[in-house]
Amino acid sequence: MLDQLPVEIVERIVAKIPDTDLIAASKVDSVWWQEVRQEAYKRWKNYATTIGHVQALGKPFEKGNIDWISFEDVNDFYKRWIDRLTEDQLYIMEKMLRNGMVVNPQERETIEHALSEQRWGGDPWGLNWEWNEWTQQE
Repeated sequence: MLDQLPVEIVERIVAKIPDTDLIAASKVDSVWWQEVRQEAYKRWKNYATTIGHVQALGKPFEKGNIDWISFEDVNDFYKRWIDRLTEDQLYIMEKMLRNGMVVNPQERETIEHALSEQRWGGDPWGLNWEWNEWTQQE
């Protein structure tokens, strides 16, 4: 029955599926596969954009122009937020790669590199910005 739904309905259903179940929906038929692929790319892009915005929010704190009472709270929150967004983005990217949804060789290489960095405990996007010298002192 799912394979007989109009494309417009499939688009709306796919948009509501959580990241963890998204790729499974691609198994229904070729229309679902195509819609899931488009949605996965959209989510990949949204994660990248959000990570960029969050990184920009942290820029004022790099200059050391902060209140020391809130320094550790802001740093911890910022790191957890970036880490969570990165994990979510890499999850989508890995599922796309493993299910043949990435056809561009450069995208494939980007995903493989990012996943390799993550597995080895690295920073896949190079977002580990440094605090200035006086904030790094213990």
